[in-house]
Amino acid sequence: MALLHVNFFSDVLRMSAEMDVLLPQQTNGQIGMEGRAADGKYKTVYLLHGMSDDQTVWQRRTSIERYVSCLGIAVVMPTTHLGFYTDTTYGMKYWTFLSKELPRVCREFFPRMSEKREDTLAAGLSMGGYGAWKLALGAGETFGAGASLSGALDIVEDYKRQTDLPDGRGELFRGIFGSEEKLRGSDNEILTLAEKLAENARGEELPPLYAWCGTEDFLYEGNLRVWKRVTELGYQLTSETSAGDHQWKYWDKKIQDVLRWWLKTELDLE
Repeated sequence: MALLHVNFFSDVLRMSAEMDVLLPQQTNGQIGMEGRAADGKYKTVYLLHGMSDDQTVWQRRTSIERYVSCLGIAVVMPTTHLGFYTDTTYGMKYWTFLSKELPRVCREFFPRMSEKREDTLAAGLSMGGYGAWKLALGAGETFGAGASLSGALDIVEDYKRQTDLPDGRGELFRGIFGSEEKLRGSDNEILTLAEKLAENARGEELPPLYAWCGTEDFLYEGNLRVWKRVTELGYQLTSETSAGDHQWKYWDKKIQDVLRWWLKTELDLE
């Protein structure tokens, strides 16, 4: 595969932005890894990071390049800082950047990336799991599915937990979302988005969703509440739990399951 470190200007954020991109490459001589290029347009995964991370973290903590090298798909790993994939109250429009500007820029830079929503997956961990489901539910014209690993899906409960911490994170979360009252029932709440989309679907297919969370994870109970409600709303949800907490050794394994789920493949990716 080709790995590209891309620095570009975001008109939405009014600043320079960064993303790392994996592109398919047909190769025959690599030792220990197969490289395959797809015919036609590339299916694309937008792979989102968590609170403490940036665009490099999926490459540093997992074998994502090796997992996708034989699949003929592209992977876009942007940085969105601590913006929680949201148009923040302090003026940084990370949601608009991610849902609108970034796909357009990627397709201009890399014309072989597919424009079809069914060829475009949003996936991520923790804060990025929240962002991935938000894209699937709130930007369905671009993203056809969403996958969350240990996601902060019950964002109101996470907001309350974070604002109760004594380390100053309360100011960060109030800067992103405003007050709890402003967050609750807004389009920044996953369940509000899911309910609106289900109500307005008018027979159209709802986006398939995937989720995993470890049973020892501090976000586990919140995940269960959200999974139950989206299932009641009629979403096709593939949800899995297993022993585990909030660590990369689980996400490295489960991103492979996400790829199998989305591509409907039985390939041995390990």
